[in-house]
Amino acid sequence: MSLNYIRNFYEGCLRPPTVFGQFHTLFFGSVRMFFLGVLGFAVYGNEALHFSCDRDRREVNVFCYNQFRPITPQVYWALQLVTVLVPGAIFHLYAACKNIDQEDILLQSSYMICYIISVLLRIALEVAAFWLQSHLFGFRVHPLYMCDMSALDKIFSFTKCMVPEHFEKTIFLGAMYTFTVITVVLCVAEIFEILCRKFGYLSSR
Repeated sequence: MSLNYIRNFYEGCLRPPTVFGQFHTLFFGSVRMFFLGVLGFAVYGNEALHFSCDRDRREVNVFCYNQFRPITPQVYWALQLVTVLVPGAIFHLYAACKNIDQEDILLQSSYMICYIISVLLRIALEVAAFWLQSHLFGFRVHPLYMCDMSALDKIFSFTKCMVPEHFEKTIFLGAMYTFTVITVVLCVAEIFEILCRKFGYLSSR
């Protein structure tokens, strides 16, 4: 019986009951994760090693880099991907435990409402991640960063730090913002598709 639960959960996550949901799974699971896993590591993988400040002191570089990056972009985006997956995973786990077929989700009002709520939570998490990303990383990476040294060195208040590959990072930031917007659009389209099916504007198949 447990194997059936796992199989139903797996199939529910890979094959949502809507067309736009399947597009979202394809986009989210392949394009977005591949982009982050491969290109993200290439762009941000050695950032801490190449981040350098005026004075050749390792403690200064480490201090300023931690100030420049409270959280590394790779870790943040990985947490975003995992967090956004949670509402859908919880719903499909519930559906697997109840032995609910994907075709029946949109036919029964209670299941459909729960599924819509999971999509709305996904939208809310994406919007919150977009807002937080804009506050953490901004929309552009500048070549120079002014590091506040007052907590580490009383003599020099500020020092200039060189940010490596700032142009590539700016392009990558724009791509990640674009991926978030595309995901939100797909989620909104999925809700629209569900409502159209509910009111008979689209067929169930």
